[in-house]
Amino acid sequence: MAGSTHFFLLSLIMTLSLSSIDMSMAARSLLDTPAAPPPALALPTIPSLPKASLPPLPSLPTLPKATLPPLPSMPLPTLPTQPTLPKPTLPPLPSQPTLPQATLPPLPTQPTLPTAPKVTLPPLPATPLPTIPTTIPSIIPTIPTTIPTIPFFSPPPSN
Repeated sequence: MAGSTHFFLLSLIMTLSLSSIDMSMAARSLLDTPAAPPPALALPTIPSLPKASLPPLPSLPTLPKATLPPLPSMPLPTLPTQPTLPKPTLPPLPSQPTLPQATLPPLPTQPTLPTAPKVTLPPLPATPLPTIPTTIPSIIPTIPTTIPTIPFFSPPPSN
């Protein structure tokens, strides 16, 4: 939503800046300029350059194959066997002691508030309500349906 608001504000600013009096005067002065002169003579064509020939690349010499000695075949060492450990036996957990039940004293009661006296308002004055008219008065002028003639817009009398 904010993007469309920014776009709207930007387009409004662009419209107002392009519709300024200076832009209008510049456009009018461009319209008042004489027609463009005929196009100049055709430009001469640029001659094509000769193709550059590159010398051939030298051939790579063949290198002798390297022979590597075979890897020694050694047997992998064996890992020692792990001794088996005895299973530990844990003593049983002690039972949880029971907590004594706490007895709380009763909550105190809220004191009662005194009652407020009854307030009576004075009676309203006996003013009658305004009456709304149900008929439309006929003081509205009627709109004329004919156009009056204006003397100075009429054509001059013929001789």
